[in-house]
Amino acid sequence: MELAEAMRTVGTCRYYRPDPVPDEVLIRAFDIARFAPQGGNRQPVRWIVVRDRDRKQALQDLYLPMWKAYLAGINEGSVRVGALPKAVRDSDYFAEHFAEIPAIVVACAELDGLHPTDNELGRLSVVGGASIYPTVQNLCLALRDQGVASAVTTLLCAREPEVRELLNIPEGFITAAHIGVGYPAKNFPRKLSRSPVEDIVAAETFDQPFCVNASA
Repeated sequence: MELAEAMRTVGTCRYYRPDPVPDEVLIRAFDIARFAPQGGNRQPVRWIVVRDRDRKQALQDLYLPMWKAYLAGINEGSVRVGALPKAVRDSDYFAEHFAEIPAIVVACAELDGLHPTDNELGRLSVVGGASIYPTVQNLCLALRDQGVASAVTTLLCAREPEVRELLNIPEGFITAAHIGVGYPAKNFPRKLSRSPVEDIVAAETFDQPFCVNASA
C-alpha cells in the first residue's frame, strides 16, 4: 500500500470480525513500528498482546464504567467533542464489545527512557509522549498496510494500577495506550475527514496564514 493512502485511511475501527490476527502479521507490524523516532534512541516502548478472553473481559470491566461516565458528560454537554453523533454511538459499541476485539495491544513505556522537558511550565506535560506515540502510530500504519484495523484509546490509562496487576507490568513502566486490533467488519474509510491545511498551518507567527486553499 502507498504510504499516503495508508495515512489517509488508517482511521479508528470500532467494529471487528472475530477472525484472529496471525502472529506473523503482528510481528511484522511490531518490527516496522520500532523504527519510529524517539528521544536519544532510548527505545522505551514495550508491547503486551492480550488475546485471552478473561483478560480482555477484565480490561472491558475497567474500561466500560469510565467510558459510560465520559458518555454521560457528552450527553449532558459538560464534555465537548468534535465527533458526530454516529461516531459517539460507534464508540459506545466499541466499549460495550471491548472484550470481543481479537487482540488488545497495550503500549507500555519505561519511565527512565522518557525525557519530558516541559515539566516546569505550569501546564499539562506532554513532551514525554514524543518517544511513545510515533511508535504507536507506526504500528497502526503497519497494520493498515496488511489490511488490519486498529483503534487507539488512552481512557483506560487512568486505571493503570489495576491494569498493571492484571498484566504483571513491572514498576518503572507506565501504560500509554490500549489498541484494539483486528480485521474490520466494515470497509476502511476512503478518506478521513480532517481540518484543511489552510486552517492549521501558520507562517512565521501563529496568526499569519501559510497558504490558502491548499488541501487536496
